[in-house]
Amino acid sequence: MKAPLGRRIAAEAVGTAALVAVVVGSGIQATELSHDVGVQLLANSISTVFGLGVLIALLGPVSGAHFNPAVTLAAWFTDRRSGSGLSLLDVTAYVTAQITGAVAGAVLADAMFAEPLVKWSTHDRFAGHLWLGEVVATAGLVLLVFGLNRTGRGRFAPGAVASFIGAAYWFTSSTSFANPAVTIGRTFTDTFAGIAPTSVPPFIAAQLVGAAAGLGLVALVFGPAAPAETDAVMPQGDTELAVFPAR
Repeated sequence: MKAPLGRRIAAEAVGTAALVAVVVGSGIQATELSHDVGVQLLANSISTVFGLGVLIALLGPVSGAHFNPAVTLAAWFTDRRSGSGLSLLDVTAYVTAQITGAVAGAVLADAMFAEPLVKWSTHDRFAGHLWLGEVVATAGLVLLVFGLNRTGRGRFAPGAVASFIGAAYWFTSSTSFANPAVTIGRTFTDTFAGIAPTSVPPFIAAQLVGAAAGLGLVALVFGPAAPAETDAVMPQGDTELAVFPAR
């Protein structure tokens, strides 16, 4: 049985807030401890890997631990004809909770480090090669998440998804935001992990393109889903965790 929608929304909001607090907070801490950009990114990525893995393991059984509108939309699209997945009401509630949580997480991180609670980021990330990085990162994330689900290996998701995000910090030009909610949340902090508001629309567009490409890759690699395999979200009870987030 699925958890009540209210509990699932709470899990998505809390999880996304905690994820953004980890990303932003570790970025601030890294810049205070080192002036080497490589060391700063290493510290930021390691913290995100550990934090993300813990959050997936903890909250996956409640909501599926999406923490990511791109993943939520992909889950809805994958299972839209079966009647057993997310409804449009669920999608609306999830995405709202994720965006709200992301903003709250950025503000919380700023508060913990005595930064201005809300200060728009001036970190410009407006460039074509960065958008391509977002397409690649999001496509890889969706392929991993739904591939694990399709093959019945959702129990590996906490470690696998966190590891992919940690790697994507380094092999993508954009450092793998791969998440519209987190992208919006990071506009509220003018620190290491921030992104200027003007850079957000093309980032989100690239992420949605990447999510669609990821679903295409799932179909190409694993073939059409059998009726018993179409549940993109299996977040409750003793079933394997199925759908998980990006930072």
